[in-house]
Amino acid sequence: MFFLEKLSNFAILWHMKAVVYLAPARKALRKHRNMAERIMAKIDDYAKNPAAFANATTEFRGRPDKRLKIGDFRVLFVETDNQIIIADIGPRGDIYE
Repeated sequence: MFFLEKLSNFAILWHMKAVVYLAPARKALRKHRNMAERIMAKIDDYAKNPAAFANATTEFRGRPDKRLKIGDFRVLFVETDNQIIIADIGPRGDIYE
């Protein structure tokens, strides 16, 4: 998917990465329905423009996955050239167990 944003006389074109939710992430979204819409919106925003979430994203040492902070929730994911694979979602205290 491509998005076009017009700023004054300049047009910026960027590519949105595909977002894939693995089974534990889908289960967590069903469990935390009150936050699911907010979490999915932030993930979509990250897929559109990862640079905007530089302060909320952390890479783990020695592992290929990353963490995105959304309030008291954490999203664990792996990012490739054209996909974001969401591995798990949960409250910050329970996600690392």
